[in-house]
Amino acid sequence: MTLQIDSPDLNGSLKFAEQIGARLRGGELIELSSDLGGGKTTFVRGIALGAGSTDHVSSPSFTLTNVYEAGNVTIHHFDFYRLDDPGILRNEITEVLMDSQAVVIIEWAGIIEDVLPAARISIAITVTGEQSRHYDLGFDNAFEYLLSGLSI
Repeated sequence: MTLQIDSPDLNGSLKFAEQIGARLRGGELIELSSDLGGGKTTFVRGIALGAGSTDHVSSPSFTLTNVYEAGNVTIHHFDFYRLDDPGILRNEITEVLMDSQAVVIIEWAGIIEDVLPAARISIAITVTGEQSRHYDLGFDNAFEYLLSGLSI
């Protein structure tokens, strides 16, 4: 299934992401893609907020992974931009994906595509203005509960 959402500004993008975060159950895989500076980490910030996390959300570009506690779920935020080979992170991803209370969000997922399940939410973010964004979402029917009825 597919969905397209346009956000006129940062508040709209955060509201959109917060709605997704509020619906998380655990076991979801969200793949984010955009150009550098496209708003991936800001989107994760909104998801974490909507899920009830009070943790500081930052880009894991240098740490490769950040974990945020959010009510009944734990959000694992990975960023593989700087890697040519995932090394032992391939094993970590595999283990986290087996945790039914984990939500996995990955930026620059191409390097570990071979270990990711086909059932996921893929969100491509396109910058359309200084603060405006266009979101193209592709998702397995199993995740329709996250995305039906969203609005900005």
